[in-house]
Amino acid sequence: MSLKNTSLALAALLLLSVAGQPTFADDSFDLGPLPELPLPSYLTDAPTTPPPPPTSPRLRSFELPPVNVVGQRPSDLREEDRVGSYGQPRWTATRRFPNTRVYVVPEGKIEGELWFIPRFLKSGETNGRYLAEIEYGLPNRFQIDAYYRLDINEAGDGQNGAQFEVRWALADWGKIPFNPTLYVEYIAHEDDPDGVEFKLLFGDELAPRIHWGVNLVAELETGGHREYTYEIDGGISYTLLDEKFSVGAETKVEFISTHNNRASYETSILVGPSVQWRPVPRLSVNLAPLFGITPDSATARVYLNIGWEF
Repeated sequence: MSLKNTSLALAALLLLSVAGQPTFADDSFDLGPLPELPLPSYLTDAPTTPPPPPTSPRLRSFELPPVNVVGQRPSDLREEDRVGSYGQPRWTATRRFPNTRVYVVPEGKIEGELWFIPRFLKSGETNGRYLAEIEYGLPNRFQIDAYYRLDINEAGDGQNGAQFEVRWALADWGKIPFNPTLYVEYIAHEDDPDGVEFKLLFGDELAPRIHWGVNLVAELETGGHREYTYEIDGGISYTLLDEKFSVGAETKVEFISTHNNRASYETSILVGPSVQWRPVPRLSVNLAPLFGITPDSATARVYLNIGWEF
């Protein structure tokens, strides 16, 4: 067969084959069920926004759970449990001594306090100081306090003022002997010269139930007679009822000079008992009546401090 005839025969077969197939217009054309194809992983595994984590309620200092401190034997007293992010004893979270400070309060703690400090002079006259305070525990072992202050002189005249305090503990509790804490305070008076006060705070536990604190103080007036007062304050207490009632003693030693006579100091020494009563966990009442034992001292100076934790 010639090449021409072979080509014609193939063309005829191709036409017959196409004519025998259904067209797309033919209703009988059916592809059957389509296969189900899986979606790509980048569509099925698309990230979703996670729900926010639940917020835990703020715990008050008396609600904080105890923490384990390596090398620290657990106490039989709940007030000596180590609590908070600094591992401090629970008793340090609330002011124990009205005249002596110890460490800082736990992070997040808020407390309001009222102070009543009448002074009975040897002349028979009386003056006093009254304070309203709010304190707050910050992270990294910081604490801030703000006070409204009212001073009443012997004639009964009042002078408004304010105090602003910052504390910083050098380390978590127990990491440095006596737990040193730095303290600075600015004192603004309505009429009298302002002042700046610096303190170095120490405190610890002598034994179960026995707690102590010591402060080294320098209070410096910024004007007027520029009165400088250097103090050593100290307190010790013994717990009779866990988190309820403790007794102890405090002392306040003052050396006072003015700018025109720095070589001569008035020396005031006051000593007396101290008591703390906590009728409910939120409420603390501290009382320390101190009595003068030197010629330059007042007859008595009474410290009454009432605190409420929010």
